[in-house]
This record gives sequence, structure tokens and C-alpha cells, in this order.
Amino acid sequence: MPQTTPLARRRDGYIRLFRTPGALAFTLGNLVARLPMGMFGVSAVFMIAGSRGSYALAGAVTATGLAATALVAPWTARLVDRYGQARIAVPAAAVAASGALALLLCVRLDAPDWTLFAAYAATATTPNTGGMSRARWAHLHRDDPAALHTANSFEQAVDELCFMLGPVLAAALCSALFPEAGTLVGAALLMTGIVLFAAQRTTEPPVTPRAKGAKSPVRTRGFAPLLAVFLATGAVFGSLEVVTIAYADGLGHRSAAGGVLALQAAGSCAAGLLYGAARPAAEVSRRLTGCVAAMAALMCLPLLAARATGSLAVLAAALLCAGAATAPTMVTGMTLVQRRTPEGQLNEGMTLAVTAILGGIAAGSAVGGQAVDQAGAEMGYLVPVCSAALALLVSAVGHGRYAAPPRR
Repeated sequence: MPQTTPLARRRDGYIRLFRTPGALAFTLGNLVARLPMGMFGVSAVFMIAGSRGSYALAGAVTATGLAATALVAPWTARLVDRYGQARIAVPAAAVAASGALALLLCVRLDAPDWTLFAAYAATATTPNTGGMSRARWAHLHRDDPAALHTANSFEQAVDELCFMLGPVLAAALCSALFPEAGTLVGAALLMTGIVLFAAQRTTEPPVTPRAKGAKSPVRTRGFAPLLAVFLATGAVFGSLEVVTIAYADGLGHRSAAGGVLALQAAGSCAAGLLYGAARPAAEVSRRLTGCVAAMAALMCLPLLAARATGSLAVLAAALLCAGAATAPTMVTGMTLVQRRTPEGQLNEGMTLAVTAILGGIAAGSAVGGQAVDQAGAEMGYLVPVCSAALALLVSAVGHGRYAAPPRR
């Protein structure tokens, strides 16, 4: 690879990033494949609730899929590391798309409830498209930390963009066309994007033979504290979503909840892009603690807005500001995950981080719902505040472990 000036030293860092041969092609394919991650859950709720008249059943089915993903995703990622992205991602995506279509048929044909759980669980094989894209950037810019920082920031912004657009697209399709439209389009986008992404073989990281007796990245020094930070951060996301929906519903504006939550994602997306263009001076492990501290402080804004004003517009502005610290936290955390993960296990390491986030989202949703039932939606905003504070505590305590050189 030719030597280049670190991208962070240039004002046009993102433009230079995509001048890397093959970068734009795999990014576009990955973007198409990643969009359905925000579509399948919403589409399933529309289908099941509309057909069976039960939001409880719809929620239970989607929760089962989330739990199955947490179990299956690390194994899928391990296969990707062992045999390559193209060989594993395409068949894994085909199984996931088949599961989504099977759910559609089960709903359409009025099959027994248990078939819905079985069908949706098959979507757990969906490849970690964000992780595979980050692995390509890590391979292409392995000797340029500044470029990798910009790339990781871009990837986090894409995650937030898909979080904003996916549910909106799914809801629009299911409402304007027919309840199954979101699932159909999501399955088509997943397969199309994965095939396009896998076709870009020149940027695919080479397969590194797994060392004999190699252990899970979790056993690497400093990796577990990072997973704990991701788990607590996921709880911030999950609780914030549930409490905001309940708060908007209490004001008689439940339909506006999606737009309000999209503002939080928009704040995070914008912050991620700005963070990628910056040149952080602090060492990356100290930077993580600083980002988490900012997140904990900014998460107080929605609580203050809800308690002091009772205005959905003010809350939306508070969420926009609160989102500004989440992307830098995720970008810095993923950078540390890449540094702590043993060679040849990068997809597995990043998927474990995503799994921790999913587990945190599930736990945060449950605790946030309980808080709303027991104390009301206004006080429910204490849950994301406490979750962010827990992430800060874990980050501060674990700093010494993930800051030290990893022992391979």
C-alpha cells in the first residue's frame, strides 16, 4: 500500500477516504444491505399486530428475534473470519431473508402463533454488515490510525442514518401499500446489498488462519470492560426509546414519537461526522471515558425537559442535543475493540460488541417500561441517565485494562 498523509490532517478527509480504490463500491452495497436492520422489527410489528390484533404478541416475536440474534451473530461472525466475507455473508443473508419471508407467509396464512416465533428467529443469521464494512476499512488503513478514525466515524453515522430511515421507510410502506410490504422490501434490499457488497473482492480482508487453541476475544485483556460499556450504552438507547414513546403518548402525540426519536439519531449522526473530521488529541482510551462522561451529562437534558416543561417540542430539542455524545462514544469504543481483538478475529470481536449493545437495548427497554408503569414517563427518563452513569463508572474502572497493550 502506498504511503499517504494521514487523512485527519486534511480538511477533505471524507473525500480522500472514498478515493481509496473500491471503497465507494463496497460502501454503497453495504448501505443497501444495512438499511433493513431498521425495517424488519417495525415491519413485523405492523404485520402481526394488524393481523392478530395483539401488540403483545408482536413484541414477543420481535424480542425473540433479538435474543436469537444475540446468540447466533457471534458464531456467524466467527465463520466470516474463518472463511471470508463473501463465502459466509451471502448464504447467511439468504437464510435471514427466508426467515423474514416465512414470517410473512405465516401471518398471511394465519398459521399458529408458535410458527411466527420460529420463522422470525431465522433472521438471526443476518450478517453484521456494519462490522464487515469496518473490517474492510481496518484492513485498507491498518497503517493509518487517522484514516481509520475517520472511517469509523463515517460508519457510525451510517448506523444512525439507517436507524432514522429504516423505521420510517418500513412504516410508510406498510401503511401506504399493504402490511407485508415492509418485510418484502427489506428482504429484497438485504439480499441485493449483500450480493453487491460481497462482489467487491479486491477490498475484502484476507482470511487469516485461526491460531490453534485460539480463544474468544472476550478472553483478551481489556475486552470485557469494553463490552460492559457497550451493554450500558445499549441500555441508554433502549430505555430512551420506550420512555419517549410513552411520554409522547401521554401528551396525545404518539404518532410523533418516531420523529422525535429520529432527532436524537440525527444529532448522533451529525456529531459522528464532525468527530470523524476532527483530530482528537487525547489517547483513545482516555477519550472513551471523556465521551461517556459527555453522554452521561447530556442525558440529563431530556429528563429536565420532560420534568420542567411538559412540551414535546422542547423534549425533541433536548434529544437532539443528547444524541451528540452517543456517536463519539460508539466510534471510540469500536476503535478500542479493533485494537483489542486478536488478529484474524476482527468480525467476531465487533459482532460481540454489537451483541452487547443489543442486550443492553433489550434490558433498557424492559427497565424503562417498568419505570414508566411505576413512576410515569417523566421520571422514566431517569433510566437512560442512570444507564449512562453506569457506563461512565464501568469505563473509568476498566480504563487501566483496555488502555494497556493487549496480550495476544
